Amino acid sequence: MKSIKDIDIDGKRLLIRVDFNVPLDEHQSITDDSRIRGVLPTLHYALEHNAAVILASHLGRPKGKPVPEMSLNPVAERLGRLLETEVSMAPDCVGDAVEAQAAKMSPGDLLMLENLRFHKEEQEDDDAFARSLARLCDVYINDAFAVSHRSNASVSAICRHVQACGAGLLLKKELDYFKQAMADPKRPLVAVIGGAKVSSKLKALENMLRHVDTIVVGGAMANTFLRAAGISTGKSMVEEDLVTAAEGIMRRAAEEGIPFYLPVDAVVAVEVDRNAASKTVPVQKIPAEWMSLDIGPATATRFAEALSDAKTIIWNGPMGVFEMDPFSHGTMAVAEAVANADALTIIGGGDTDAAVHKAGISDRVSYISTGGGAFLALLEGKTLPAVAALEACQGRSAAKHMWAQ
Repeated sequence: MKSIKDIDIDGKRLLIRVDFNVPLDEHQSITDDSRIRGVLPTLHYALEHNAAVILASHLGRPKGKPVPEMSLNPVAERLGRLLETEVSMAPDCVGDAVEAQAAKMSPGDLLMLENLRFHKEEQEDDDAFARSLARLCDVYINDAFAVSHRSNASVSAICRHVQACGAGLLLKKELDYFKQAMADPKRPLVAVIGGAKVSSKLKALENMLRHVDTIVVGGAMANTFLRAAGISTGKSMVEEDLVTAAEGIMRRAAEEGIPFYLPVDAVVAVEVDRNAASKTVPVQKIPAEWMSLDIGPATATRFAEALSDAKTIIWNGPMGVFEMDPFSHGTMAVAEAVANADALTIIGGGDTDAAVHKAGISDRVSYISTGGGAFLALLEGKTLPAVAALEACQGRSAAKHMWAQ
């Protein structure tokens, strides 16, 4: 995969697809700009190498029509402050006015396109819409890992219409770290999987049985596995239709000789409420009217032991309702165990990212992924549509170069 560093961008107009889907408060102020900061290395490289930069992103879910509250204007302003330069705002992301604005750009200029999802064609992977985006640039760069598992026009179809394309530094880093973890890992490789639903992680678990040395399962999804093991879990969340599938995964792990860790105790309460009375019980003794909301201390110790000799750790999904302090201790304990391990440690995005920051150990892990859905798709063994599109684009470019010679 060629990156921006492998392409001649001197004097060129670059269209860089980024993920600036940042959270906004009621005053349209950005409450977390980490996604913007994540692509600054790519932007600095482009500007230092005499390129004009056009930025394309989505924000929120406007459902294919303009929504003023989801304009990218606040993002352009914040980016300008971070880069200490002016970032112009386009009136739209396609159309004659935008093309005229792009045509006037000089090296060093920055232009933010308006929200891609103001057009329904973006999420439809529409070819004509993609062609309109491609007309804006000489070179296309994808630096939006978090949306690369989707077949959207700005990450997929556009690659059919640009002369040159490549990965941004953030996307390249995501793929490189994942390759280190799954393709040729230092062993033992331990996967820690949590979160609410087995249904969202089933394919990932099935694929990881072909790669990992140990699996650790916590969070609400562990209840389905406990039920498959014949343990009643009270009113805890259980996906009844997946109990048989969970049983099959545990059986296959046993056949492959892969240790499969489940909770042995749980912090339970009668409702999901930070003020609810709670207690710690063995998983076999969860009261009928109570529900498991966190792993217990014995489980946290057991999980930490499973991680102690790991050389590669992949963690996706919290161990409980970590947003509420009474049910956060298990997730925090696992975070500390991951941080203490002498291992390459890769954290899946989304809730796990938030948990790691809450635990205060983000500077003690090797890499935190910027995309929960895209990270999970890789765990499932899938090829990301956007990555496949880039590879196809680069293949066509290489073929043209050979014929030209």
